[in-house]
Amino acid sequence: MSDPLPTPANARQWLAVLAQYRDPSLGRSLFELAATALPFLTIWALAWWLLADAPWASFGLALFNGIFLVRLFIIQHDCGHGAFLKQRGLQNWIGRSLGVLTLTPYAVWQRTHAIHHASHGNLDARGIGDVTTLTVAEYLARGRFGRWLYRLYRHPVVLFVLGPAYLFLLQNRLPIGLMGAGWRYWVSAMGTNIMIALVVAGLLWAGGWAAVLLIYLPCAISAATIGVWLFYVQHQFEETHWSKGDDWQLHHAALEGSSHYVLPQPLRWLTGNIGIHHVHHLYSRIPFYRLPEVLRHHATLAEAQRLTIAESFATVRLHLWDEARGKLVSFSDLTRGEAAA
Repeated sequence: MSDPLPTPANARQWLAVLAQYRDPSLGRSLFELAATALPFLTIWALAWWLLADAPWASFGLALFNGIFLVRLFIIQHDCGHGAFLKQRGLQNWIGRSLGVLTLTPYAVWQRTHAIHHASHGNLDARGIGDVTTLTVAEYLARGRFGRWLYRLYRHPVVLFVLGPAYLFLLQNRLPIGLMGAGWRYWVSAMGTNIMIALVVAGLLWAGGWAAVLLIYLPCAISAATIGVWLFYVQHQFEETHWSKGDDWQLHHAALEGSSHYVLPQPLRWLTGNIGIHHVHHLYSRIPFYRLPEVLRHHATLAEAQRLTIAESFATVRLHLWDEARGKLVSFSDLTRGEAAA
């Protein structure tokens, strides 16, 4: 029996199919945690050992170790979706603990990420957990300064260098987006901040500023940059999905508005299969290590929204949602269109 095609009419029908993959394995989950944490700690220890005699080697190892920190974030991500363990209490404590390493308050991120999943692709519900994206009409309605600010925000240096560092080092220190949503999010943010401060204080006491500047921060910023890039290409591709009002439908937006970022091994393993993002958005309770299983069993999903590494670099030139054409366009596309008009 062939797979149903992923169209607006039957995107919801995938839920019953994907529900078969939702159950995590305790042994497999704990193995994945150990297989990520142990290399991360080993590389950290090696960088520390080399710090006095080869500081630049320590710096290089820290940058490389960012990819293992990304994988730890993927595990935290699955904990937030309730996909990592059936034991909810243990799952949440793993997520909170990893939040200290990833500089991400667990409860705050869990809530804002849930908002992202619930409203992704909805032009009427932008602002939390997404990359700011204006429509062509909204951009043209701005004044010169407003357009300049948006162009600055969408510049690659801001999006992928300055932005990730700001997001994880500064913005995450407060429950942004949930400031008035209750004490739980403040406890999450402040509790994480206290633990981060203790870690940094311990590093300063044991290794001085060199340990912070050459190991801790490079690892964190490297991971932040990789993570933001992955998130960007998972949603900011040309034929993504944005709609508003009655035209927006949750499951269609999840499937059509998320890419299948085709990565080779070992990048697929190192990024926790997060490139299989269209399946994840359609059914977020599937453990990350079972996502390849879905693609093996369902060729339609394996071929949907494929985005190669080479193709992903071109997405950096996309900036605005063109409602008339139903795709993302660049500033230069807009300029040519205005000239033609």
